[in-house]
Amino acid sequence: MRLTFIKTLVELAQSDPRIVLLTADLGYSALEPFRDQFPDRFINVGVAEQNMVGIATGLAESGFIPFVYSIVTFASLRPYEFIRNGPIAHQLPVRIVGVGGGMEYSHNGLTHFGVEDIAVMRTQPGLSVFAPADAQQTQTLVQATWNLKGPIYYRLGKDDRTVVPGLEGAFTIGEAQLIRKGKDCLLISMGAVSSETAAAVVQLTSAGISCAHAVLASINPPPKEKFISLLSSYANVFTVEAHYIQGGLGSLVSEFIAENAIKTRLTRIGVTRTPDSITGDQASLYDRYGLSPQAISKRVAETLKLSGVAC
Repeated sequence: MRLTFIKTLVELAQSDPRIVLLTADLGYSALEPFRDQFPDRFINVGVAEQNMVGIATGLAESGFIPFVYSIVTFASLRPYEFIRNGPIAHQLPVRIVGVGGGMEYSHNGLTHFGVEDIAVMRTQPGLSVFAPADAQQTQTLVQATWNLKGPIYYRLGKDDRTVVPGLEGAFTIGEAQLIRKGKDCLLISMGAVSSETAAAVVQLTSAGISCAHAVLASINPPPKEKFISLLSSYANVFTVEAHYIQGGLGSLVSEFIAENAIKTRLTRIGVTRTPDSITGDQASLYDRYGLSPQAISKRVAETLKLSGVAC
């Protein structure tokens, strides 16, 4: 998604001189198209994420639209107080771009895993939060949101090749995208793990379980009436996220169910324990933490069996 993001940002910057890009000494082999075309609007602040947000806040106060780019943990957690007291408190158009949501920086271990960023960011009502599922949706999403009022947090994946079947880049602010219909249960996914979720749905369908699949990329503002209606249509709902189950997508859906008295059973599929020192490629980590297509489909089938659905 990051290459698609930069390509889209370059196109937007060609027509809007307010757009500036800042990085904390990373993004090599990704940010060069912007740097080369707009050298006067590209700033590498070095390994200084807090200062990067501070500089961006000043630029935004001066009329620019700065995008700050780093790995998810360094974009969201390290400068969190600066984000809170700067762009959020003053409602300035700083765009925080976190790359590698979930476990995409697999071999780097826990320090680089973005498994709590949505929980941290969505607690701030003055911050828009978006998590596209693939490169096509990244392009549509950025084009639809880059000029919104106030600050934004974008949670991007690294993969620019994998496409979520049926999504076709669709995105609407404050809505979920239903990409597959089904009658036995509903799976709701967030971010790049939507591709694993889609593969799990295919496995479940082959096993005779009819699953609907919705992708939720608009975390704040969250979906409303249509989403409530969608949740109300299923006795069993599952959320899937490459994130801790606390505070992220599962918690968001739990709030909808509780506050609207929706009669459905929710099962949250996500990271349930602090990652240990064992690393590997993303596929092996997803299998280890229950996010591979096989693990997702097994969890859904077992839960439905307990609920009395024929499997």
